[in-house]
Amino acid sequence: MRAISSPMLPILRFAALIPVICLATACARAPEPPAPERPAVVVQPVAASDHATTYFSGEVRARHESPLAFRVSGKIEKRLVDVGAHVAAGDVLATLDPSDLRLQLGAAEAAVASAAADADLARAERDRYAALLQRQLISPSQFDAQETALAAAEARLAQARAQLDVARNQVRYARLVADRPGVVTAIQVEAGQVVAAGQVVAMLAQDGEREVEIALPESGMERYPVGTPARVVLWSEPDQLLAGVLREVSPDADSASRTWRARVTLLDAQPSLGQTARVRFDVDRGDGRTLWRLPLTALHVRDGEAAVWKLDPDTRSVRLVPVVVAAYRDDSVDLVEGVAGGDWIVAAGVHKLSEGQVVRPIDRDNRPLQF
Repeated sequence: MRAISSPMLPILRFAALIPVICLATACARAPEPPAPERPAVVVQPVAASDHATTYFSGEVRARHESPLAFRVSGKIEKRLVDVGAHVAAGDVLATLDPSDLRLQLGAAEAAVASAAADADLARAERDRYAALLQRQLISPSQFDAQETALAAAEARLAQARAQLDVARNQVRYARLVADRPGVVTAIQVEAGQVVAAGQVVAMLAQDGEREVEIALPESGMERYPVGTPARVVLWSEPDQLLAGVLREVSPDADSASRTWRARVTLLDAQPSLGQTARVRFDVDRGDGRTLWRLPLTALHVRDGEAAVWKLDPDTRSVRLVPVVVAAYRDDSVDLVEGVAGGDWIVAAGVHKLSEGQVVRPIDRDNRPLQF
């Protein structure tokens, strides 16, 4: 084997040292610079009112809603109105086939005629017996028998006339008539259908007072007694605030939703039926606890629990603090536990923070805060 000449030895030794030099350089690489502080808008909680405001969604209904039905059974001959039609008192909504009812009327009229003839005959007999009694040709008991027969005939005539009146009424009952003005909100039969007496044919929402039907929760029911003032806003007219009052609360809860049906009467408005409305109650909480109000954007949810990011003014780091929500509002939230008046709470970007992260606090006008 040929020996390597002495001039090449330094070069080979340097080439062998290159991997070692690279490895040493990698191990001595400078650490990455720390991430810049994230700006965070922070606010302090504001004491809320001693009254809690609650909102409920509902539907505008008529104060009086009448289910209409025929008073006799029969086959629907005609349906004269549609859902949504406005009717006046006396308007005909539907009719039954009156054939059988007219036959019953004819039979009642014939019965009256027969009873009237019997009564006339009994009266004539009584008169003849009265003349014979005056001539003492008959005994008083025979005359009394004729008097009794006349009374019975007149009673049968009165009964037949009453049955005739019933038959005439039943012919009229073959026409379903609105007894008050209002709007037809439902039709449950069609022409050709056979209905029983009392079976609901149509629903009539009467003109007049309008109410909003809402559902009250089981918790805090004692805070909503009958007569509680309310403010109502229609979703179609959000700028108009209507006055109302809680008129009634159902005595038992709905078996499915476990809520109590309630009616709020509108005092000075008659909006269209079926409109969606939001009812607001301002009620006394009655528990003596202080509510702290924060922007709704400050609320964070982790593992299904409400929380907020609280800032430590000394270290400018944030930590997640659980809170108890008392009420939600349009753009804010009222908290009953977890924060105090002097705390600094992150109000924006709460979903991008981490525990212990250092932030640069600023106010709502983008100005740095100095503690």
